[in-house]
Amino acid sequence: MIAPALALALGFSACKQPVPANVAATVNGRPITYADIDKEYKRQFPQQPEGVEADQIQYGKLEILRAMIDEEILLQRAEKLSLMATESEVETRLNQIKSPYTQEEFQKTLDAQQLTADELKAKIRRSLSIDKLWNKEILTQINITDAEVKNFYESNKNTFRFPENHYHVARIAVTTGPNPDVRNLSGNKALNEEQARKKIQMIEARLKQGEDFSRLAQAFSEDPNSAPNGGDMGYIPESSLNQVDPETRRAILTMTPGQVTAPIKVGNGYHILKLISREPAGQREFSDPRVQQDIRERLRTRKEQLLRTAYIDACRNESKIMNYLAISLAPGFQKK
Repeated sequence: MIAPALALALGFSACKQPVPANVAATVNGRPITYADIDKEYKRQFPQQPEGVEADQIQYGKLEILRAMIDEEILLQRAEKLSLMATESEVETRLNQIKSPYTQEEFQKTLDAQQLTADELKAKIRRSLSIDKLWNKEILTQINITDAEVKNFYESNKNTFRFPENHYHVARIAVTTGPNPDVRNLSGNKALNEEQARKKIQMIEARLKQGEDFSRLAQAFSEDPNSAPNGGDMGYIPESSLNQVDPETRRAILTMTPGQVTAPIKVGNGYHILKLISREPAGQREFSDPRVQQDIRERLRTRKEQLLRTAYIDACRNESKIMNYLAISLAPGFQKK
C-alpha cells in the first residue's frame, strides 16, 4: 500500500507533468492539437483582412476549439455505442457529394475548402457517426402525440389565420462585427466582412453536399431568434416583404417550396433562405393535413433542440476535458 504522503506526492507530480507543446486540449486523454485548430481556422477564414486584431484571431480559435471538443465528445460517445460509420457508408456519402462535379471541379471544391480527399473522408466518417448517434439517442426518442398537436393548434389558432398570402421561410444568417447574442450550437461567430463571406460560402458548400438545412442553421446561423429552431422564421406576410431588400423579396416571391437560395448580401452580412411553404390568405383549419404536419415539425424541432442541448451537456459531465488554450489565455485563472 502506498503511504498517503507518498501517494499525495505522486499525485502532485502527475498533475504537474508538462503538457506537450502542440496540445491545445484533451478529451478523455485524446488530444486536439494547435495544428488541428490552425488548419480548421484557415479553412474557415482563408484570408485575414487587414487590421485584424490578435485578440480577434484568438477568440475565433477558442470558438473553433469549443466546437472541436464537443465533436470529439460526441464521436467518443458514438464509438462507445458502436455507432461508427462503416467504410461502405462513407464511400456512399462521398460518391453522393462528388456526383454533381467533374473530377476537376471536385478537386477545385476541395482546394477551396483546404481539404485533401483523405481529410474529407475523415470528416464524413465523423459526421455520419455523430448523425447515427443523434438518430439513436435523440431522434428515435421524440414522439409527438396527437394531443400535443391539437393543443398547439388551439393555443395558437390565430397564427393559422392569414388575412393575406404568407410565406413560411427558414434562413441561415451570418453577420459582421461582434454579436454577444449568438445562440448557435457551435458558438461560431464571424467577426468581420471577410470572415462572414467565407463562412457563408462554407455553409453553401455544405448545403450543396447534401447536409440538412435545419441542422446547419442550428450549428452556424447567427440569428438568435431562428437558429435554435433550425432557422425557421415562421410565416411572413406578403406585405412585410416590402420592407426587405429587393433581392430577398424577389427570392421569397419566386421560390418554390423546398428551394434554397444562393447567399444573399444584406446590410450587416449574408443569409441563405429556404422556402418551406407558400400559404394563400384565409384560416387554416386543424383538419388540413398541412397544418398538422407543420405543427408536428415545429414541435419536433423544438424538442430536438432541447434534447440535443441536454444530451451534449450530459456527455460533457461524463468527460474529462482539459482546455489548455483557454487556460493559457486566462492569466487570472492561472494565478489561482
